[in-house]
Amino acid sequence: MCGITGIMAPEIGGVDQSTLRKMTATIAHRGPDGDGFYFGQKVGLGHRRLSIIDIEGGQQPMACESRQVILTYNGEVYNFQSLRRELEAEGYQFSTHSDTEVLLKSYLAWGKECVNRLRGMFAFAIWDNRSQELFMARDRLGIKPFYYTELSDGTFLFGSELKALLAHDAVRRKLRIDALEDYLMLGYVPDPKSLVEGVHTLPPAHTLVRNANTGNMQLSCYWAPDIIPSANSVVDEGELVERLEEAVKLRMIADVPLGAFLSGGVDSSAVVGLMSRNNDDAVETCAIGSDDDDFDESGYAQSIADHFGTHHRLRLASANDGFLLDRMAQVYDEPFADLSALPTYRVCGLAREKVKVALSGDGGDELFAGYRRHRFHMLEENLRGRIPLGLRRLIFKPLGTLYPKMDRAPQFLRAKSTFEALARTSAEAYCHSVSKTPDRDRYRLHTDRMKKKLAGYHPHDLFTKIADEVKGADELSTIQYIDLKTYLPGDILTKVDRASMAHSLEVRVPILDHKFVEYAMRINPASRIVEGEGKHVFKKALEGFVPNETLYRSKQGFMVPAVNWLRDELLPELRDLEKSETLADTGLIDMNGVKEMIEEHITEVRDHHTTLWSLLTLDRSLRHLGLSV
Repeated sequence: MCGITGIMAPEIGGVDQSTLRKMTATIAHRGPDGDGFYFGQKVGLGHRRLSIIDIEGGQQPMACESRQVILTYNGEVYNFQSLRRELEAEGYQFSTHSDTEVLLKSYLAWGKECVNRLRGMFAFAIWDNRSQELFMARDRLGIKPFYYTELSDGTFLFGSELKALLAHDAVRRKLRIDALEDYLMLGYVPDPKSLVEGVHTLPPAHTLVRNANTGNMQLSCYWAPDIIPSANSVVDEGELVERLEEAVKLRMIADVPLGAFLSGGVDSSAVVGLMSRNNDDAVETCAIGSDDDDFDESGYAQSIADHFGTHHRLRLASANDGFLLDRMAQVYDEPFADLSALPTYRVCGLAREKVKVALSGDGGDELFAGYRRHRFHMLEENLRGRIPLGLRRLIFKPLGTLYPKMDRAPQFLRAKSTFEALARTSAEAYCHSVSKTPDRDRYRLHTDRMKKKLAGYHPHDLFTKIADEVKGADELSTIQYIDLKTYLPGDILTKVDRASMAHSLEVRVPILDHKFVEYAMRINPASRIVEGEGKHVFKKALEGFVPNETLYRSKQGFMVPAVNWLRDELLPELRDLEKSETLADTGLIDMNGVKEMIEEHITEVRDHHTTLWSLLTLDRSLRHLGLSV
């Protein structure tokens, strides 16, 4: 696992070596084992290395063909050994045992189509001096990040993190308004945007080619999962586990100590169990618990550790972790409002004390419909399908407006969100259901200037666009597809990548092996949610391997008790937020709305913890980035 940077200059000799070195130094945490550089006539490539495979022989940037083709690469290609055998059969020779050299020679053998043969997580750039092209790619699910921008003079920059690009003095630090609105609603900035105007992310499963002579850029998508269910509606549970086990075994290849995260939930328990079955020694596992009993799952994790005989370690998260708010701004650059980022950061630090690589269970909820919102959405879809949209808007929009928001009432009385969802299209309703700050609250934060600059833009436009890509698919698969394109790369994988890389830890996600994703997304959707239970088919397949008390207990999630923190220990942070010059100076955030929400939360009139946490992280990030409007 590594960090990469690069500069393509518009003129010969235009690469500023000191600037590239400065860009690369900003991401030294991604690769503390060394750095490397290539400087050509128009292109410079930087690399920070975290040595995992072939520790002695995988240095980068790596060149071949008389230094005509040069690679800088972040990630792991798990099928590199089989690809190497295939390349050797075609006459290619190797001087290292690294997956880096296999990737480079895959490009020589198959050109830009090489990405279709790669099985792993990656973001890379290959400079081909023969064609004068820079070829860039990101893995299918977006596990590894890739930022890029083009400056006004034609200079092209890329890097693993936003901070690498901002190290270049010519990058304008201007706030992108629609990305801010995306963040306020979703809690993250979705691909291909960044919070900085003119800086983009390469979307998952895409390649980008830039020609050094013409400056032309070509963006192409090379993969999308087929979500049309298989003709065989009967799931072979044994095959499901075998496919996951293969993905796990591939991710256990490393020349350094390896372990796993263990939350005690279904997904991490399955991964740890399969690791234990394929490892002679006890697997190193770790977990973060909570000093609040209502949020503490550490007992479940310990139970699974005992069941599979792992060497398990635990630490507790507490309100004292609030000091990490400032650290999170440095780690994530862009504002990031997922409350579980704090315990994720802590568990990565705990893991790094013993191992250099850790496997995680991320992805199971997205593939097998494990979120509560999936079940609620399908219940709403039953009604949406019976009543035309126009009539639904006529009936439910007024109800959604008039019905009170009752955060502390029993679940069956909290109908406001349901009424609001029923007045929307399916894609719009799903965007509403995943929002950190729904319309009714977000609009309280908009100044007139913000409304004018948005010019009618709404984040649900992205959800509608993605849903249109799979028009005709069943309703459940459609929202899962939306998750794969938005929440998974924008939230879950961003959270884990930045938190782990901040500790120089590589995290591998076997459930998101693209072959397993293709298999899982074609399973009959009727077997994913059965009688109100999500992930039904996955749980059934694991029966007899993972204890039933783990499989069938209520899902809790990797969270912190922020509702109470923001009324007690972190109350001073909210009082500072009321007076935030950073937010006020944008002219986009209505500070009166902020103050009202703070008072409503403190006095327990309303629960605004997700919105207030979003604003706290936004305040820190804007200070860190120094953006102008």
